[in-house]
Amino acid sequence: MAVELDVFVGNTTLIDKDVYQLWLDGYSVSDAVSIRIQSGILEQSGATPDVLESDTMDHYRAFQMLERLLHSPPKLINQLLFQIPPPMQSMLIEKYYTFDEPFVREVLGKKLSKGTKKDLDDVSAKTGITLKSCRRQFDNFKRVFKVVEEMKGPLVGNIQQNFLLSDRLAGDYAAVVFFANNRFETGKKKLQYLTFEDFASCAEQLIQNWTLGAVDSMVDDMDVDLDREFLQDLKDLKVLITDKDLLDQHKSLVCTALRGKVSTFSEMEANFKTPVSMGAIHGNHQKLHYEDVPRVTVPEAS
Repeated sequence: MAVELDVFVGNTTLIDKDVYQLWLDGYSVSDAVSIRIQSGILEQSGATPDVLESDTMDHYRAFQMLERLLHSPPKLINQLLFQIPPPMQSMLIEKYYTFDEPFVREVLGKKLSKGTKKDLDDVSAKTGITLKSCRRQFDNFKRVFKVVEEMKGPLVGNIQQNFLLSDRLAGDYAAVVFFANNRFETGKKKLQYLTFEDFASCAEQLIQNWTLGAVDSMVDDMDVDLDREFLQDLKDLKVLITDKDLLDQHKSLVCTALRGKVSTFSEMEANFKTPVSMGAIHGNHQKLHYEDVPRVTVPEAS
């Protein structure tokens, strides 16, 4: 009995976004197949489990070949081996570098070294994120950090130029790089209620107001390093905690400036604390305690 079979051949690399996300999340082929079956894809497509498994394996092989290009996104854009439309290229890059907030919250401020990477088993168990995904996200942080840490110019711009990320994701990576470079301790128990978004917002203000480029217009926009003379000058603020009158005056001035301007004013006033020391110098880095850094009051635009 003759069987007719229609075959379509093309040179465009087909990308299934759902399967790509499963691969990024670190699921094995068998686990991915099970998840796809549970989603009802067999009923929707009329395929058999064997065909679905073969399809999943084909996608996984393609993703694994693409991964080396994703490590340097401009190479993905300029290569000719995989015919991928520009919008799909952008999606592949953006999703590959997207990270989970519970993960970044665990590693934020830590040295991006082999020692930290060895602890990813514990991070995976604590967050419920697969170990494979944790390693991908950590390696992405480390890769971006190594590429831009010594570059002059705006940090977000350097990240966008070298990794082709969206404005928001590039800004998030800028925060990761900034905190890793300056070794802020963000893992203390009293800081656990703060989200990564909170820290990213603070990093943006610190970059704009406290870095070399911010305090000295003669340097070429060093967005990663804090100005050492500026940090030394901040130690003069320690007088605020040795004189009760000055402490009360400081609280009064800050509260007066912020009253009616922030939605959490009552909580801020009730928990007002004057920061103390700037921490100790470790090697070439200034190791800072996040809660010890004096607050910067940025005037609102008129």
